[in-house]
Amino acid sequence: MEGVGENTRPVATAADRGLIRGLRTAWRLRAIPDSARSEGLVGRVLAARNLAGNHAISGSLTDLHDPSKMAGIDRAAERLLAALNRRERIAIYADYDVDGITAAAVLWHMLRSLDPEARITTFLPRRLEDGYGLNPEAVGKLCENHELIVSVDCGITAVSSAAVACERGRDLIITDHHTRPGQGQPDPAAYAIVHPGIPEANYPFAHLSGSGVAFKLAWRLATMKAGSDKVSAEHRRLLLDLLALTSMGVIADVVPLIGENRIIAKWGLKQMAHCRFPGIQALLHEAGCTQGDEVGAADIGFRLGPRLNAIGRLGHAGEALELLTTAQGERAVEIAAALTRSNRERQEMERRVTDAAKRRVLDRGAAVSEMRSIVLADESWHRGVVGICCSKLVEEFHRPTILMQREGDLCIGSARSIDGFDLYAAIAACGEHVVKFGGHAMAAGLTLSAAKLETFASAFEAEAGRRLHTDDLVGITTVDTECALDELSMETVSRLRDLAPFGRENEEPKVLLRSARLASAPRALGSAGGHLALEFRASHGVLRVKAWRWAELLAKKGFVLPQGASVDAVVAPDINTWNGRRSVEATLCDLRPL
Repeated sequence: MEGVGENTRPVATAADRGLIRGLRTAWRLRAIPDSARSEGLVGRVLAARNLAGNHAISGSLTDLHDPSKMAGIDRAAERLLAALNRRERIAIYADYDVDGITAAAVLWHMLRSLDPEARITTFLPRRLEDGYGLNPEAVGKLCENHELIVSVDCGITAVSSAAVACERGRDLIITDHHTRPGQGQPDPAAYAIVHPGIPEANYPFAHLSGSGVAFKLAWRLATMKAGSDKVSAEHRRLLLDLLALTSMGVIADVVPLIGENRIIAKWGLKQMAHCRFPGIQALLHEAGCTQGDEVGAADIGFRLGPRLNAIGRLGHAGEALELLTTAQGERAVEIAAALTRSNRERQEMERRVTDAAKRRVLDRGAAVSEMRSIVLADESWHRGVVGICCSKLVEEFHRPTILMQREGDLCIGSARSIDGFDLYAAIAACGEHVVKFGGHAMAAGLTLSAAKLETFASAFEAEAGRRLHTDDLVGITTVDTECALDELSMETVSRLRDLAPFGRENEEPKVLLRSARLASAPRALGSAGGHLALEFRASHGVLRVKAWRWAELLAKKGFVLPQGASVDAVVAPDINTWNGRRSVEATLCDLRPL
């Protein structure tokens, strides 16, 4: 099903494009202005990332933009406050992923704080029955007993659903961050649309998550209620708690961790252990994130986020939203445990689908190298997990990937992309073969006729061929700067780690060690010996480097690294703490023997 496009770009070598080839990936060194080359390591890293000084590292809450600058937010906030005053019934309609669930919880908590007797209900569509986004039938039912419907993390392309609300005489407020309809296509006819990416509004940061947009609306509700930019002490405390919820959506939705997103994530993570919501504390305890310890982005990505996501992927996310809103005491503990069970089931299902999809790609043999994309569908694949499986295949084959469950006459699934390939635009270019789709540059969901699967796969492959060079199909490791081993002092590495939290477009700092010499032969790590411990000699001693899953790779490549061998190595410096002692260590990203 993965057709090879006829209209492909010429082959470009790594050297042609200024890349260095390592054993795993190609390395791209960031450009550094000549004026910064004589600075210390931290200064060079900041210059390479076009960041300025300590201010870029700190990221204060005062750097968040005034929410009133966002398109539609004042009209939306005024309507919500009027609904509270008039005792109207309000429905919050959310997406079923972490970003949507946390966005709904953010808005719910603020409305309840403004009016503890507010008549609020929440609605999460069922992934399999209702599909993604604002469903016209669901909107119609909500119109029967609600005067106001507010979408969070969805709705920006829901023209037909907005029309249903209009026909029923109900007001619809859309808050979203996904890509708006294409050029010439109308926005939904809603009472208000709150979206950071509407050009006419000139909001300073267009990359907020759905939870980030909801947080801005909650903030604006508080300031409007106060009649001033200074909100009450209780609402200040609540907004800090809401930052914890918002940070989960920001990190789980893999939006760029720069600008406002990084500030929200940084301070939300700091607040997590102190958050007053019982459901958050139950979730932290269940996931092994001990109260009082600092929660990191990896905890959201690998422990908390998957638990909230799993139940929505396999069934209905209502319990996840209950956990973050009304659940207390034993009920919160009960839901948190149920989320863990669902996550284990999801992990097993994901493993089966990923393994099957990988086998089907590898069955193409030599043709795999000619492919620019992967498009697969199968009746047995649960569409609640295919998005995660797409990410696994992107990591393995570094190609934009679409995996779908085939159900009767339809194929329904998810897509994930590689950096530099606009997935939304590519699917839009194949729009004649698609029933519906939505998303953004890096992730999307789509539905197409099963009869058009082959035609779509060929069209998408051709589109990928037009947009991708050969070297785009190899993983790229972006390196901030070259570095001498002796520059990796405790103080310097600690300052580099202050750039956290790390994620998309704000990755861990990576440095290139030229001609690093091994102080000893690599030592096996782990019970199965699949990992390696390396030591690079420096004038002040040695730098210990952990090389995860490198034993098998070196064996496959036929490389032996004896004591004294020289390599170019890309590493991510870090601080290791063990038994109260702190030391500089690093994680190996890639290397090439010299």
